[in-house]
Amino acid sequence: QVQLVESGGGLVQAGGSLRLSCAASRIIFSIHTMGWYRQAPGKQRELVAAVTSGARTNYADSVKGRFTISRDNAKNTVYLQMNSLKPEDTAVYYCSASRGQLNYWGRGTQVTVSS
Repeated sequence: QVQLVESGGGLVQAGGSLRLSCAASRIIFSIHTMGWYRQAPGKQRELVAAVTSGARTNYADSVKGRFTISRDNAKNTVYLQMNSLKPEDTAVYYCSASRGQLNYWGRGTQVTVSS
């Protein structure tokens, strides 16, 4: 069974930084597109950032210039460096792994940004 385990969430003041990690197991990590999504209370889950197997990245407009996604295929881990955090970044952040029609999810990690 595929496992995606997120870590690194927490409470931070506005303007601060956090680094999320997602460790994957039981998949061929290097061939999957890895992504970070988030879901705030009362809102739909939205894509934050993704990195393909070829290391191409894309970002939501709301996080461009502040967040950076990266992957380490040797460690089966994907990261999300979040800088200049804003209260509107508060959400549960989920890691995803996708290839074709298959999509896997982690359980999420809470990020809370206080004003």
